[in-house]
Amino acid sequence: MTNLRLSCSIVLFNNIREVLLNTINSILKSNIDLILFLIDNSPSNDLSNILQNEKIVYIHNPSNPGYGASHNIAIKESFKSNFDFHLVINPDVYFDCGTLESIILFMESNKKTVLLMPKILYPDNKIQFLCKRNPSFFIFLLRGFAPNFVKFIFKNQLEKFQYQNYSYDEIIYDVPYLSGCFMFFRNSLLKKVGYFDEKIFMYLEDADITRRCLAVGNTVYYPKANVFHHYGGLTHKSYKFKLITIKSSFIYFRKWGWFNH
Repeated sequence: MTNLRLSCSIVLFNNIREVLLNTINSILKSNIDLILFLIDNSPSNDLSNILQNEKIVYIHNPSNPGYGASHNIAIKESFKSNFDFHLVINPDVYFDCGTLESIILFMESNKKTVLLMPKILYPDNKIQFLCKRNPSFFIFLLRGFAPNFVKFIFKNQLEKFQYQNYSYDEIIYDVPYLSGCFMFFRNSLLKKVGYFDEKIFMYLEDADITRRCLAVGNTVYYPKANVFHHYGGLTHKSYKFKLITIKSSFIYFRKWGWFNH
């Protein structure tokens, strides 16, 4: 493992410093040769001094081209420097020592795995059901915009969409939609997949790239490693983010089909 190199990227926007520091420290305490890119889309560079460390590369990016486009900045640098793996991670995710090492060991034993997501937990240890099937437009509307009584009527469909008919304690191969909060890529295969679709500003860019990953290798849900995710749920709290989500969905469904799932 000592010869393997990992790059990581976190996209920032006016983040809470204490929460972000927890994420950064989770990464830096790993016993891996790594570099961490902080792509800061905030209007100001107030987060530039979040932590001084030779493993951190801070890039101020106030034009804010979007979530996927910002991660692409780091992925391109990772490719140029011939890193073995790249981790896309949210600024509100944290984990224990040994987590990244466990993931790399699995990746090294499963050379066809292009993308891996570990078990994602809330801070209170409850599971986040973040393995998903390819979304249809109906499921998209149901999850994001339907009132709770309508969701209850379609409870079985929603649970199936989130793989709740599977055990989240078992490895699941070839999941068609893994969450963008923690995406661990093998660079040699990611080069064949390509970058995040920069037409998608935010939301469903993870569904799009996971789907493309399946064309070149395996996607894996790996519950033997777990991370904690605060999960803000911005889509459900703001009209601004609802509009962003709708725009992203039109791009995604025009690309993959409105009813194909």
